[in-house]
Amino acid sequence: MKNQTKLTAILTAVCALALSAAAQDAKPLPPAATKTGVTYDGDIKAFLDTSCVHCHSGDKPKARLKLDTLDGILKGSRNGKVVTVGDSAKSVLVQAAAHTTDDQDEWMPPAKAVSKYPNLTDDQIGLLRAWIDQGAK
Repeated sequence: MKNQTKLTAILTAVCALALSAAAQDAKPLPPAATKTGVTYDGDIKAFLDTSCVHCHSGDKPKARLKLDTLDGILKGSRNGKVVTVGDSAKSVLVQAAAHTTDDQDEWMPPAKAVSKYPNLTDDQIGLLRAWIDQGAK
């Protein structure tokens, strides 16, 4: 029984360390920008063009997600909607861009592409959030 207690304590410690390490990689979600009247064409498209559309446009976009048009974003990917209109915190697009998940495979752009396509800044993610919260127009 004593060995089982030790083993349980060791496994608990290992799991706690693993969770702690994963939590250090994920970031908190930046707040939504206070700007009103945010639109795809006027505020969002330019930075998505810089960081996202190389992989998410054309005839064979990654995950079948097209980010080069408003319709494409609202349609979503092969896995479903990426924008929850009116609730940016629940939007997969925001979570992926903000790196809020523990799974780095879900981060966009992927780590291997950051040298070519920069991560969105906290200000850009804030604008993305404001746009979604304001109706994604």
